[in-house]
Amino acid sequence: DEQIERERAAQHVSGGCCALAAVYLMGKFYVANAGDSRAIIIRNGEIIPMSREFTPETERQRLQFLGFLRPELLGKEFTHLEFPRRIQPKELGKRMLYRDQNMTGWAYKKIEEDDLKFPLIYGEGKKARVMATIGVTRGLGDHDLKVFSSNIHIKPFLSCFPEVRVYDLTQYEHCPDDVLVLGTDGLWDVTTDREVASAVMEVLGSYEPNDPCRYTVVAQELVVRSRGVLKERGWRLANDKLGSGDDISVFVIPLGGPGNYT
Repeated sequence: DEQIERERAAQHVSGGCCALAAVYLMGKFYVANAGDSRAIIIRNGEIIPMSREFTPETERQRLQFLGFLRPELLGKEFTHLEFPRRIQPKELGKRMLYRDQNMTGWAYKKIEEDDLKFPLIYGEGKKARVMATIGVTRGLGDHDLKVFSSNIHIKPFLSCFPEVRVYDLTQYEHCPDDVLVLGTDGLWDVTTDREVASAVMEVLGSYEPNDPCRYTVVAQELVVRSRGVLKERGWRLANDKLGSGDDISVFVIPLGGPGNYT
């Protein structure tokens, strides 16, 4: 993250990205995730999550706590409190549900003038945004990112530190069909863990266990299925639901050696 900032200053290149990395070291896989990509292990048909997405919803309390500690980061436009919906001026003095950085549930409070500010976190699901700007809360870069038409920097709320999960390969016997799947949000936005696992088992089952191309074909198939087919109404999946309009990157990494399988 610091290197990106130095390059930004020297080369005037702005931007940012999420990061998902898998490192194999001394019999263990270390999977580090900073962003909204995802990694799962498929072992004998079982799905083992190896990461979780970092979004305004999953990191709500961290973001609100920072806004509470350093209100100057919010300018005079945002409030760290969250409400079920935008508050209207005519609702001043009324009671409404809210929650702060210490709360998992909701409570009532009397609406005051300060509550009319735009919420630090607004929206639900893929539409949730920090300061109405960005939908992911960990990653690298974005040092120049500001709220639209303002001088409020968003970078203080974005963490470059990943969450790391460890998988001990020595604890299990793995066959050639056991894999680690890494994918960007373009895959997971439209494809569930179970659908990915089903596609993996279906494609791998149509190739010989010793065929080294089988894992590349699985990755390609996952990309194609998530993008869908271009029709008059845009990219559509097999069930006619909207396909992914985001970038889709997929890695399929075998956990077991080819062995002497027939």
